[in-house]
Amino acid sequence: MTPYQHSIELLKKVATPQGFLASANDIANYKRVWARDGVICGLAGLLDGDEMLVATMKNTLLTLANHQHENGMIPSNVYFEEGKSSVSYGGLAGRVDTVAWFIIGVCQYVYKTGDTSFLHQLQPHIHKGFQIQQSWEYNAGDLMYVPRSGNWADEYPTQGFILYDQLLRLWALRSYLHFDKDVVLQEKEKAITQKIRANYKKSDTKENRYHPKAYQNLKATPYWVASLEPAGYQTQFDAFASSLALLLNVGTPQDHKELINYTETLRLSLDLQLVPAFWPVIKEGDEDWKWLTNNCKYEFRNYPYEFHNGGTWQMVNGFYGVGLVIQGEKDKARQVHAQIEQLNQIEDWSFYENFNSEKGAPNGVPFCTWSAAGSVLLEQTLNNNKLLV
Repeated sequence: MTPYQHSIELLKKVATPQGFLASANDIANYKRVWARDGVICGLAGLLDGDEMLVATMKNTLLTLANHQHENGMIPSNVYFEEGKSSVSYGGLAGRVDTVAWFIIGVCQYVYKTGDTSFLHQLQPHIHKGFQIQQSWEYNAGDLMYVPRSGNWADEYPTQGFILYDQLLRLWALRSYLHFDKDVVLQEKEKAITQKIRANYKKSDTKENRYHPKAYQNLKATPYWVASLEPAGYQTQFDAFASSLALLLNVGTPQDHKELINYTETLRLSLDLQLVPAFWPVIKEGDEDWKWLTNNCKYEFRNYPYEFHNGGTWQMVNGFYGVGLVIQGEKDKARQVHAQIEQLNQIEDWSFYENFNSEKGAPNGVPFCTWSAAGSVLLEQTLNNNKLLV
C-alpha cells in the first residue's frame, strides 16, 4: 500500500453518516464531527474524488449547518450518541475560525461537484455566518477581534486581531464571491486585504495603520506577524497564517520571497525538516509563559517544542506545501510532502497529531485524520488538482 493509500484508508475509516471524525482512535473527545478537522478532511476528500469521501464532506457540512447557533456561530464540534446530538461552540472561549471553515467547505464542495443546489440550500447559513463575522469586528474596522483560545491554537496565548482568522475570513469571502458577486461582500474582501497588507508587516508604504503607535514600534520581519491587539503586536511567526498568506497570494512577490526564505531556513534548521506551528518557542521565564501555562482547561500540553508551542503538525505543513505550490515552489513542496509522509508512517502509520520539534517524539492522539488530510491535500495540489482560492 502506498503512503497516499494509507492516508485515504484512514479518512475512510472515520467517515460516518454525520461526517468526518477527528480520529480513528477510541477517545471520546475526538469521536466528534469537528468543524475545522472535518472540513480539512473534506477538502482532501474532494481533491481525491472518492464518492464516499465526497459524500462524507457533504454530511459534515450539513451537520454543522443543522447545529448552527441562532446567532450565526458554527459549532466547534458536534457529538452523536444513541441518536442524540450535543453541540459545543468552544471551551474556554468561543471558536471564531469555525465559521470561515464552514463557508470555505461549502464553496469548495460546490466548486468540485458542481452541485449549485447545495449552495442555494445553505446560503442562509452562509449569510448568517458572514453577519456574525461582521459583528466580531466590534468597531466596524474590517478586522475581527478574536479572544484568546478562539481558534485552532486553542491553548496558545495569541488574541486580538489574529492574522490567521483574518486570512480565513478572506478565503471564505473569495470562495463565496466565486459564485455570487455580492457588491457589499466584494468591498469587504478588498477592505480586509488592504488591512492585512498595511498592518501585519513593516513597510515603507504610506497607508493608514490600524494602530499607528504600535506600528511605529513594530520591528521589520520577513513574515507577517501573528497578531495585533490594543496593547501592541504579538510578533511570533505563525506557520498556519503564513501558509494561508502564500495560498491566497496576499502581499507582493517580494513579501512571498522573504516569507519563503525565512520559513525554509527555519524548516531546514530543525531535525524534522518541517515547519513548527509557532516560533520562537515560549519557555519558562518568558513574558508569555504565564499566559501559556494558565490557558488550558484540563492538562497543560504546550511544553517547549510541543503542540502549538513550537510543535510540528503535519496538517499545518500540508497547507504550507500547498502555499509553496501556489507560489511556484514545487521542489520545496515535494520536500515538505516527503517529510510529512515520514512522520505519518511512524509506528506503522499511526498518523500522530503532532511531534516535538526538538526531540522528534510524537504527541497527541494517533490516527489523527487531518494529519492524513494534510498529506493528501499537498499531493493532489502537486498533481495540479487545486482548491478554489
